[in-house]
Amino acid sequence: MNETGRPQDFPLSNPRADRVRKVAQLAGRPARLKRREFLAEGPQAVREALVLHQKRLAAGEPGIVYEVYASETCLDRHPDLETLAEGTTAYLATDEVLAAMADTVNPQGILAVCGFLDVSLEQVLDAGPRLIAVLCQVRDPGNAGTVLRAADAAGADAVVLTASSVDIYNPKAVRSTAGSLFHLPVVLGAEIEELVARCKERGIGVLAADGQGHLDLDQLQDQNAARRLGAPPRESEYALEKPTAWLFGNEAQGLAEEELALADHRVAVPVYGAAESLNLGTAATVCLYASARAQQDGATNPPG
Repeated sequence: MNETGRPQDFPLSNPRADRVRKVAQLAGRPARLKRREFLAEGPQAVREALVLHQKRLAAGEPGIVYEVYASETCLDRHPDLETLAEGTTAYLATDEVLAAMADTVNPQGILAVCGFLDVSLEQVLDAGPRLIAVLCQVRDPGNAGTVLRAADAAGADAVVLTASSVDIYNPKAVRSTAGSLFHLPVVLGAEIEELVARCKERGIGVLAADGQGHLDLDQLQDQNAARRLGAPPRESEYALEKPTAWLFGNEAQGLAEEELALADHRVAVPVYGAAESLNLGTAATVCLYASARAQQDGATNPPG
């Protein structure tokens, strides 16, 4: 850092430099896997990465931000990023260099090289989660990122991606999370049978989001509200307030029959208009918020 607090007097200006090419390689999966690093692009994602980085350092844990590259214009516009980046390896860079590094056509003036964040399934389950989003064979990075963001907003405890799902460190997936990737635990490469079995061992219910489901999400929410008012539970009900793992399927085919068979119940989100169905991100958001609301109600207004 120089006396003005900026990373160096002269920004990196050669878009063909080895350092620039090395960062740009992280847009590809082989380089990410080999180095266990990925790119966070834009002020929001880099801010959340740096906040987590500083929290981990304060707790005596390894940091997760290895390098930061930013334009002077971006730092002038977002002075908090400059403060958060103190103590990291930070560089000024021209717009041309940032464009060569970034995966986006129009980079937002800052990016960070971060270390992988995923944790084991055992770590997640040992923490006693109450709400988990499980992505089964979800292959679109934008959809995966959107569901992760929705899970974060709903207060979920973790997101799990099965072995056949997209790489969550794909630049498009990272951008789609809007920084939520740095907020909650993510498990990668899970085997669905093992996941479901271990959830059930811990008393975590497993619900499959399925347009042809035999349970209706609105009815489950109505039943939850009735129990809050003292109505006795019925045998056919599923208590939305209990710890739950939601299974969400592939964008085109939905959940496979073998995945549906693993769930305790298949739950449909009712469609009242003429649309054939909801897209993955919307359906996941509705389901996760239904559980989150029921769990919040159960915590603040326990039955009886």
